[in-house]
Amino acid sequence: MLLAVWLLGQTPPVQAQVQASTNAERLEWWNREIVTFRATVADAAPRARAERARQHLLTVPELEMDGNIHFERFTYQGQAGIQFLIGDRPLFPIVEADMNVDQRFKGLDAMANDVVSRLELARSAWQESRSANVLMTGAAKTLVSLTVGILLISAIGRARRYFSGFLERRRSMRVQQSSKMDWIELLDRLASRLLIIVQWGFSLLIAYGVYELVFSSFPLTAPIAQKSRQWLQEQLLWVGNGILMGLPDLVTVAIIIVVSRALSDLLGYFFDAVRSGRFYIPFLHPETITATRRIVLVMLWLVTVAICYPYLPGSDTEAFRGLSVLAGLMLTVGASGIVNQGISGLVLIYSRALRQGDFVTAGGTEGVVIEVGTLAVKILNYRNEEITVPNAVLLSSPIHNYTRMAATQGTLISSKVTIGYDAPWRVVHELLTSAAVASGRFRSDPAPKVFQRSLSDFYVEYELVLAIDDPMNRIDALSDLHRHIQDAFNRAGLQIMSPHFAFQPQEPVVIPESHWKR
Repeated sequence: MLLAVWLLGQTPPVQAQVQASTNAERLEWWNREIVTFRATVADAAPRARAERARQHLLTVPELEMDGNIHFERFTYQGQAGIQFLIGDRPLFPIVEADMNVDQRFKGLDAMANDVVSRLELARSAWQESRSANVLMTGAAKTLVSLTVGILLISAIGRARRYFSGFLERRRSMRVQQSSKMDWIELLDRLASRLLIIVQWGFSLLIAYGVYELVFSSFPLTAPIAQKSRQWLQEQLLWVGNGILMGLPDLVTVAIIIVVSRALSDLLGYFFDAVRSGRFYIPFLHPETITATRRIVLVMLWLVTVAICYPYLPGSDTEAFRGLSVLAGLMLTVGASGIVNQGISGLVLIYSRALRQGDFVTAGGTEGVVIEVGTLAVKILNYRNEEITVPNAVLLSSPIHNYTRMAATQGTLISSKVTIGYDAPWRVVHELLTSAAVASGRFRSDPAPKVFQRSLSDFYVEYELVLAIDDPMNRIDALSDLHRHIQDAFNRAGLQIMSPHFAFQPQEPVVIPESHWKR
């Protein structure tokens, strides 16, 4: 009856029962696991039972702590149970419903013996913690461990700083001695950064060793050190097993990458041969070789990544899937403008509208094309300004290429003047043509030609069209032509002007036939 009263914490009601519970509560004493309660007994949940047992263990008088730890069997509400005692003082009971699958297979007595052994170990720790020798030894170990740990971490820091300084000095000397990139300089910088990682790795290892030694030196904290050691061993074992299990997949990935690298080299050799003229492919032009090579290689490596992805360790985890979804979302939302520029660049390249070195007028900019990029074209104008024009802008505006036909019939340029009706048109034609010849900058084939573009109300618009071999000198050639035109008209006594009459003259403004020729 006294046992039942202890179980219930009060006079047992008539309807009290023992039932399994979904919530388990572990009982610990001196940081050591004793037993796990899984059953609800007389309306006392596992947590309430564990708290009651913990209070009983903490309130055991010191004089009774050396008593014999044993157990007694009982039956309650049709279930077998075990009551644990130290001397004559009850500690806590367990019932059959507290056993897990393995414990049911071994039996209730085996579980009771295991609990008694754990109680003995916890009591031994309690007794050791009251020993002055144990505490002094633990304090000495703690002091030595902390001192040695601090000295080792400090020594590692000094060694890292020494070697980093040496590498930095050597790198600075190489930078001063040569203006070109040196691979040894790059490796020195990489090694300097790796030394920091090595320093932190060894420092953390030493700190963990000090932590384990300190906690192992005292009976109360020894289980914490043991649990941390077990956790670290489990993690290392998990990493090791993951590496061993992933080795076949990593070998497969390496083979795929090697094959892709070989194909990449083969394709590079093929495109180089086409560029040099050793191979002829009808649909491959010299201007499109670079872009075609880039597209093919990008597609090759995208296929390589897609093939390798299932073999990468952790590719089937939620983290990898989330990363894939995030990357796809970023490309979908943020890359629309980039894709537009890239497609526009491909259209420009494969339409062969322009290429590097061409003299063009495009997007309101006139100059020499110095780079045809994936996203934009760079043009150098006559003021030596580098202008970047997005591909989409170029594609939506006319492109005047003055270089494309320069090798066959030269680049045509023109200059316009407006002369009054009192100047004979034959004389104007002769003067413009003679100015072009006097300049000496233009081709004789095709010969310079003058067109009368319009007969306006007040003047005639003349346009001189001629060809130049080098479109790069277009600005200088036009400037020199204009100087010669001015000189020719000045020598002929004809004014280069566009008259506007305030009133109609009384006599018709015409040129007598006698003045049609010089």
